[in-house]
Amino acid sequence: MTTWAGRRSRMRRRATGWKVAAEALVADEKRDIQRAILEQINKGCQLILTTGGTGVALRDVTPEAVREIAARELPGFGEVMRLESMKLTKNAILSRNLAAVVDKALVICLPGKPAGAVECLAFVVGAIPHCVEVLQEVPTSC
Repeated sequence: MTTWAGRRSRMRRRATGWKVAAEALVADEKRDIQRAILEQINKGCQLILTTGGTGVALRDVTPEAVREIAARELPGFGEVMRLESMKLTKNAILSRNLAAVVDKALVICLPGKPAGAVECLAFVVGAIPHCVEVLQEVPTSC
């Protein structure tokens, strides 16, 4: 998880009115990533955004770390992020962005490149509130 993408996406999150409860810089190790995610969920976070570790380098293990602790993957998030990103760069095909349900929280893995993290979050931001409400068992209109 990188600090630059984190700072940029923090500005985007604040622009949406979301409260930023915590931030952490974590080594590219599956156990460290999993520990950081679970710590925030245990503190009551309902949405976890990770940045970085979604590329094809051997050190990029964020998707694997999240999948190992997830109850289910939400493939539409990754599909939309890649589809829309392909309109901006041909290298988007290499991205392994994803979203998953961990406990009752939504975890979204964004790219490490600052512009890519902000763009990908913007592509899926409309679905996030409803998803979080459903996971928290809040009555919804559908």
